[in-house]
Amino acid sequence: MTQDRASSIPGLLLGAAVLAAWMAGPPAAAAEQPGQRRISISASATVTAEPDIALISTGVVSEAQTAREALERNTAAMRRLIEGLKAAGIEGRDIQTTSFNVEPRYEQAKDGRPPAIVGYRVLNDVRITTRDIGRLGEVLDRAVTLGANQIGGIQFEVSKSETLKDEARREAMANARRRAQLFAAAAGVELGEVLRIEEDVQEDGPRPVPYARALKASVPIERGTATLEARVSVTWALR
Repeated sequence: MTQDRASSIPGLLLGAAVLAAWMAGPPAAAAEQPGQRRISISASATVTAEPDIALISTGVVSEAQTAREALERNTAAMRRLIEGLKAAGIEGRDIQTTSFNVEPRYEQAKDGRPPAIVGYRVLNDVRITTRDIGRLGEVLDRAVTLGANQIGGIQFEVSKSETLKDEARREAMANARRRAQLFAAAAGVELGEVLRIEEDVQEDGPRPVPYARALKASVPIERGTATLEARVSVTWALR
């Protein structure tokens, strides 16, 4: 009697394992379920604004036979430039050094020998932020008068670009919804809840304006308008 009961235990265990496997169902059943229907739309919108900040790239290049002499000349010239700009109303926080280089000047020998060092050049560039664009021409004239002998260009910025782009963001969302509703109606379905919203963030960046090295008094400057763009990608469920 005891032997018969013991021999039946493996059979009971096997039957229980089979029953549990049957109740759990096939392992891939969840993966085979159809996913939620959805639609993804990308849209954009733009707004325009007048730049209210100008960035001027300018500086001084000095040359001499020795690096020390070139450096001393450049230092004196840059000091006059910076102090003169501050005296003209440009705040210290709006004058920033962007590059400083000391490099040799070479002369190519005519007899085929390697180039020889004939002097040194020192370059010191600063970026001037002008918050009153109405004075931009005056600042440029002032910089050249004070000794700036190179101007790399002018760039315009919109100080409140993020706030102004909110209007473009709202319009981009409206454009995305309009298009999604159009496609959904054409497919005979309706839009459900929003599943995801992503913004394609891009740096608007300052707008460069080519500028001549030779300047005259009353420099004419046209700031034009800046275009701020917002791009979004939105995913809706379909029902």
